[in-house]
Amino acid sequence: MNNIVRVLIVDDHPMVAEGIQSILETYDDIEVLACLNDGAEAVEQAAQLTPDVILMDLNMPRLGGLSATEMILERLPDTRIVILSMHDSPEYISTALSHGAKGYILKDVQTEEIKQAIDAVMGGECYLCTGAKGSLQPKDGETREALTGREQTILLELAQGKSNREVAETLDISVRTVETHRKNIKRKLGISSTAGLTRYALEHGMLQGTGHEF
Repeated sequence: MNNIVRVLIVDDHPMVAEGIQSILETYDDIEVLACLNDGAEAVEQAAQLTPDVILMDLNMPRLGGLSATEMILERLPDTRIVILSMHDSPEYISTALSHGAKGYILKDVQTEEIKQAIDAVMGGECYLCTGAKGSLQPKDGETREALTGREQTILLELAQGKSNREVAETLDISVRTVETHRKNIKRKLGISSTAGLTRYALEHGMLQGTGHEF
């Protein structure tokens, strides 16, 4: 069985891309297919190389990372795209996720966290780096119990209108497990309905740009 994860790196700063490549090449279970410098090239090469994971910069010439993400996922829906960014605002993070990205990491993360992100998205999870997770936590001044990483992931899926079964299939867990997490999320946030979960996600910048309105 081939357990090698095939990764494509897309960043318009060659030194950044090459630095990530040198890090990933130290792992026996990762193969770096190429380092590209713009979104248009990424769309073209992804169709030919069919990577498992793409590390995608947001701001690039010719075609930005969000547009490239959408175009690639239309052709290769099973490819996991992790956004690389210098921006840690909830707006950037939620917009990237709403465009289909499965992860969001800041460019100043520790080297091992890049590998953690790849492992997580390959395992069916949505990965947010340490600096980005705050956007899914209660706002300052709120005393609600903080959500765990798994609960954050499930909240994001539920807030996008997915059923328990769809979430279970996406994350490769049982429907009963999703139901348990859902109850815990509602308890922690003091929310009783699915619409309430979506409103919470909107208020905390998780779903901007997705068209959800209340």
